[in-house]
Amino acid sequence: MAICSYLPELLCKFPAIDDTTIRMARKSVDDGFKGLVRSYVNAIDALVQPLQWFLNYLERLFVSSPWIIILAVMVAIVYYGSRDLRITIGTVISMFLIGLVGLWNDTMVTLAMVTVCTLIAIVVGIPIGIIMARSERAQSIINPILDVMQTMPSFVYLIPVVMIFGIGKVPGLIAVVIYAVPPMIRLTNLGIRLVDKEVLEAADAFGSSPWQRLKNVQMPLALPTIMAGINQTIMMSLAMVVVASMVGVGGLGRNVLQAINNQFFTVGFFNGFALVAIAIIFDRTSQAYGKRLQKHSEVIHG
Repeated sequence: MAICSYLPELLCKFPAIDDTTIRMARKSVDDGFKGLVRSYVNAIDALVQPLQWFLNYLERLFVSSPWIIILAVMVAIVYYGSRDLRITIGTVISMFLIGLVGLWNDTMVTLAMVTVCTLIAIVVGIPIGIIMARSERAQSIINPILDVMQTMPSFVYLIPVVMIFGIGKVPGLIAVVIYAVPPMIRLTNLGIRLVDKEVLEAADAFGSSPWQRLKNVQMPLALPTIMAGINQTIMMSLAMVVVASMVGVGGLGRNVLQAINNQFFTVGFFNGFALVAIAIIFDRTSQAYGKRLQKHSEVIHG
C-alpha cells in the first residue's frame, strides 16, 4: 500500500470492467441461453426420452431381479474378463458385504447408472477417437475441447446440464458422460495411432480398403489401449456419481451426499466402501482383460 501511494492508480488497481457492464453482459447471456432452451424444450425432451427409458429399465432389472441371479451374472462376467479366481472370490465377498449392510438396492442403482454411462461413452468416444486418429485437423480441434472437459471442475458441469434438462436422472447421466468420455476418446485415438506402420503397409499391399484396414487391423491391435480407456471411463463415472446425486441421481452417491450434509460418519463410510469395492472390481477385471488382449496380440503379431 505504501508503494501505491506514490504511483498512479492505474498501476495499482487492475483496469477491470465495471460491475454494471459485467452484470448486464451476464444477464444478457443467461437470458438468451434460457430463452433458447425454452424454444427447444420439446425437442430436448424427445431427444433424452430414450435415455430415460433405458436407464429406468436397467434400474428395474437390476433392483427387482433376485440377488442371487445378479450376483451369479456379475461373477461370471468378472471371471470371464479376468480369468483370475482371486478377483472372482474378492467380488463375491465384496458384494456379500455390501448386501449385509443393506446397500444392495442402492448399489444396483449405481451399477445401472455406471453401465449406461459407460455404454454411451463407448458409443460416442470410439467414433470421435477414430476421427481424431485419421485427421490431424480434427485432432487439433478436438484436443482443446477435451482439455477443457478434463480440467473443468466437476460441479461446473451441472450448471448448463440443469439449465437445459432440469433436475432428474438424465441430467445427472449426461453430466457423468461429459466428465467421463474424454479418456475414451483420447485412448482410442492413441491406440489407433500406435499401430505399427509396417502392419498397415502390409494391409495396404493386400488391397485392404480404409474400412477393412480399420476393422481388421487397427481396431484389433488398438483394443488393449481402448480397454484402458473403458477402464478410465468407468472409474471417472464412479467418481462423478456423488456429484451427480446433487441433481437427482439416486444410489450410493445420494447416500454419501446425505451423510456429508448430516455428518453421518458410518453411513458415509459404508457407502464409500461400496463405491470403492465396485471400482476395484471393475478396475481389476478390465485391467486383467486388457492384459490378456495384449498377450494375445503379441502371440499373433509378434
